[in-house]
Amino acid sequence: MSQLHADMPHAAGRPLKPAMLRGALGRCPACGQGRMFGGYLKVLPSCRNCGEELHHQRADDGPAYLTILLVSHLGAPLLLAIFMLYRPSAMSMLISFSLGAIILSLLLLPRIKGGFIGFQWARRMHGFGDEPHTPIEAQTS
Repeated sequence: MSQLHADMPHAAGRPLKPAMLRGALGRCPACGQGRMFGGYLKVLPSCRNCGEELHHQRADDGPAYLTILLVSHLGAPLLLAIFMLYRPSAMSMLISFSLGAIILSLLLLPRIKGGFIGFQWARRMHGFGDEPHTPIEAQTS
């Protein structure tokens, strides 16, 4: 570990790999037991098992961009290889690769979003630190 990362207080105490793996599995990055998602991509406000607040997350468009990047980089060489080996019709290529891209995107997106949230939790980003959080309602009153 470099000296720069060793001196950073947010890097201590929260292992990155387990947090990202838990998130990718749709589990709370803190305890690994509670569910992170209340729907397909809807993040629950807090873990029902350990009470860790999850509403701080700011995954935004990052998971979508990474999903597109992965699906296109997997699909393009496969498309070329299938075409060169078997010479299927244009319509069969269009249908099969469109369905494949849609299915792969739908499978990867929640896992990548969970990994992003696990990363943010492990690095104490966007309010995932140890300091107490003041609800928005209390700040405006």
